[in-house]
Amino acid sequence: MDKKDIAGIRRQLKVDNDILKISDIFHVYIMKETTDIYHHQSQPFEMLDRDQQELFMNNFKKVMTGQLDEKLFELKFKRDAENHSQLILHKGLLSSDIGAWKEQMLLMTEKMIKDHPYEKDVVITFIRAEYLKPTKPRNEEAEESERDAVYSNPFILCSINKTEEPKKEIQFDYIEKEFKYKIEADPVIDLKNPMSGFLFPSITDGASDMNHVLYAAGKANEPDYRFIEEVLNGEDIMTAKEDKAVFEEVIKDVVGDQLNPSTLAHVYGEINRVVEENEEDAPPTLDYNDVERVLNQSGEQVDSEKVKTAFQRVTDEENYELKASSIVPKYKSKSIKINTKIANISISPQDLQYVRQVNYQGKRCIMIEVEEDAEIDGFKMLPEAFGE
Repeated sequence: MDKKDIAGIRRQLKVDNDILKISDIFHVYIMKETTDIYHHQSQPFEMLDRDQQELFMNNFKKVMTGQLDEKLFELKFKRDAENHSQLILHKGLLSSDIGAWKEQMLLMTEKMIKDHPYEKDVVITFIRAEYLKPTKPRNEEAEESERDAVYSNPFILCSINKTEEPKKEIQFDYIEKEFKYKIEADPVIDLKNPMSGFLFPSITDGASDMNHVLYAAGKANEPDYRFIEEVLNGEDIMTAKEDKAVFEEVIKDVVGDQLNPSTLAHVYGEINRVVEENEEDAPPTLDYNDVERVLNQSGEQVDSEKVKTAFQRVTDEENYELKASSIVPKYKSKSIKINTKIANISISPQDLQYVRQVNYQGKRCIMIEVEEDAEIDGFKMLPEAFGE
C-alpha cells in the first residue's frame, strides 16, 4: 500500500457511506495485568446509534493516520509461523457465520495478550467491512456510472484502545440548589488515542493482497516489534528514522563526518529527484551503487567498493536497500537542524547551499546568504560590513 491507497480508505471511513460499508463490530474487554478476557460482544455496526458510529469511525481514522514507515508499516507475512495470523485472519474474513468470525478474532486476541499484561484495561475492537473502489476514474460525460464497475475489497480492521478512570467532578444541581460530588465507576474507552491496530489484507490499487497486512503503531517511529513478530507474524521492518540513521552512518564511513552544506544540499536534492520521478511507481530504494552515484553527482568522488563495504559494516548485508523517502521525507517542508552551542538553526534542505561555516576575526561563524533583510521579532536587522 502507498499513501494514496491508505488515504483513499481513510477518506471513506464515514457514516452512511455506500463506498465503505461496515457489517459487524466485535469488542473484547481485557483486564489489566491478568490478561484475562473479561467480556466480549458482537453486533451489526448499523445497530449502533449514529453518535456511537461517529466515535468509532473517528477512531478507525486515527488508526489509519500517519506516515508510511514512521507510524504505518506494510508487513509481509513470514512463510512459517505457528498458529499463523495470516490463516486466522483469512478464515475470519471468509466466515459467513458470526460465530466463526468471533472465534477467529478471539484467537487473534489470545495472541495479543499471551504473556503480555497491559498497564490498564484494554478494549480490542474488530470490524468486518467492504471497500468498493471504482475500476476507473470518474467520467462526467460517460453514460456508465463509475459505480457500475468496482473492485470489491472485504477487510478486517483492528483497533486497540486503553481505558481511563472516570473523572471525579463537582456538579451544581440547579433543582436542589446544591453542589454534589459526581461519582462514576465505569471506565472510559480512550478512542481518541489508539494504542495500535492493523488492516488485513493490504489493498493496493483496488486489489487485495493477502500476503501483506498494514500495521499501525501508537506513536511515530515506535513500532511494537513483539506485536509485529509474535502477533501478526510479520517480517522484520526498518523505520524511516532507522533508515535515515543507516544512510548517515554510511555517508560518514565513506566521506567522513565533515561535509560542505552545498554538497549535502546536492545529495538531498538528487535523492528527492529520484523520489519525485518515481512517485507513481513503487517506492524507490537506494542500494550501495545508487549512493555512490548520488555522492559522485554531488561532487564527492568515491569508490564503489568503499560504499559497498560501508553498507555491509553498518547493516550486516551488502545488498541492503534504503527507502529514498525515508532519507528525504517531506523534502520541501522538512527542516534540517544546524546545531551549535550558541543556537540551533532550522533550514530547508534545498537552502543548505546558502549556508557556510567561515573564519571571521579568528572565530568560526555560520554565514547564511539572504536576498532580503533579516528580521528578529519583527525588527529588521541593520546590515554590517563584513570587515567591521
